[in-house]
Amino acid sequence: MTTSSTPSVLLIGASRGLGYALAETMLQRGYQVVATGRQHSTARLEALATRYPTTLRVQRVDITVPEQVSALHQRLLGCEFDMLFVNAGVKNNDGETIADVSTDEFIRVMVTNALSPLRVIEAFKDNVIPSGTIAVMSSGQGSLTNNTNGNYEVYRGSKAALNMLMRSFAARHQEDGRTLLLMAPGWVRTDMGGPEARLSIDESIPNLLNTMEAWQGRTGLHYLDYLGRVVPW
Repeated sequence: MTTSSTPSVLLIGASRGLGYALAETMLQRGYQVVATGRQHSTARLEALATRYPTTLRVQRVDITVPEQVSALHQRLLGCEFDMLFVNAGVKNNDGETIADVSTDEFIRVMVTNALSPLRVIEAFKDNVIPSGTIAVMSSGQGSLTNNTNGNYEVYRGSKAALNMLMRSFAARHQEDGRTLLLMAPGWVRTDMGGPEARLSIDESIPNLLNTMEAWQGRTGLHYLDYLGRVVPW
């Protein structure tokens, strides 16, 4: 993934689910990992750090609170990473449509899934080496082309917004040599994905990391699924 023999990653949102699995998979592959969770949600990461005491550092941040993002940036001043990966996602009630979701709930989903990841990227982009990777956990449900049934429309809208904001970020940094990735992990059996999801974590996350490693060095923005297939915008 990098010219270094020990690639380093700042992994935002790794306290549970896909983020935790990605942290564990990276550690198994020899990465140096700085992984974050929100206050009072880092117990699993702290336990993981006892297994990887020299390669995992745990930090606390709620990325929806700009002051906490700034404080994390101060704590990591001078740190360089081969990859910044932002994993943030919440959803509203599955049955809600845009016709009945509350304004507060709509704002919560949009701020968490779209605004906050880009704020993190803006804050930490210069911590990523010039040949490194900036990646975000998107979703296949963020694809406008693939939305043929209209389900989960608030969540879909938040991921489509995330994709658009990353597209704007890429347009503003066209001369940048970093790889920009929007990753769709598939429908995975997690607390968020639910028990009916098609994929296990072990079917998704190792392949997702394989894809990111394979695409390292390809400049510009790429919207990919966990198997490396291009997702239509």
